[in-house]
Amino acid sequence: MHFPLAVVVLPLAAQAVNIISSNDDGWAEKNIRTLYDSLTAAGHSVVISAPAENKSGTGSLDEDPTQLTEACEFDSCPVGSPAVGNNATQPRWNYVNSFPVTSIKHGIQNLSTTYFNGNPDLAVTGPNVGSNLGVANAISGTVGAACYAAHDAGIPAIAFSGASGSAIAWDDPTPAYATLYAELSAKVVNRVVAAGTPYLPEGVYLNVNFPKADECTSVDDFKFVLSRIYTAVPLFSGDDVETCGNDKRLPTETKVTGAGCYVSISVGNASNKRDADATLQAEVLNKLGDFLTCLP
Repeated sequence: MHFPLAVVVLPLAAQAVNIISSNDDGWAEKNIRTLYDSLTAAGHSVVISAPAENKSGTGSLDEDPTQLTEACEFDSCPVGSPAVGNNATQPRWNYVNSFPVTSIKHGIQNLSTTYFNGNPDLAVTGPNVGSNLGVANAISGTVGAACYAAHDAGIPAIAFSGASGSAIAWDDPTPAYATLYAELSAKVVNRVVAAGTPYLPEGVYLNVNFPKADECTSVDDFKFVLSRIYTAVPLFSGDDVETCGNDKRLPTETKVTGAGCYVSISVGNASNKRDADATLQAEVLNKLGDFLTCLP
């Protein structure tokens, strides 16, 4: 087993960063609002810029937002609302009547100047309702938004997805899985930030998948494993970084999340949504240090 030296965790004040948040399940879905609470509780400055409607499965589609011809999801804004808008009592919660990529682009290009006085330090998307494993990355709007941030806007990005739950409204009672996934997401964010700038290598995103929140009910129950998105194809797939005695081949996300209380963290190439090469994987491995563990 090989791990780099542990990264020193900085005091909370030193970790606080500006974060743009989006998803593909919609701005009023419970997961994104719960993550907002967890990230702000950790001291970060967060702005949500997410689709007005559920736009799951829309990948990297991008289209100018238009006026609402029907109510936003869960009646979170009325018919006839403008193409972009915000919650009346919380202006940091913003909708965009278009796709996830358009939504995060609006947040980066427009809202960031208002709230951050410049670009955000980090982009986070999700937690998606349902896993984004392997080929699902190609069509996931949650992944598409993260890839836009990393590839087109040059902002480090992390896409989060969770196997448990279904799409529910922001004002419904918060289920245990939503709180759990939000706290796990904040834990990953805090560790990435604690490792210092640059938070991630240029042009990559992290694809993070949480297993079902059944037997694993506490944040401390979970361990994090470096994985790959796609099953390696002999003579075609390049080598992975060598760790955990894996002989230059990381476990797939599906294998990790199916092993129990293990979270998969894959290093993706934001230009094509495929696995990043071993050199980039190694940079992330060195940054995360003993935050990562091995499958049994």
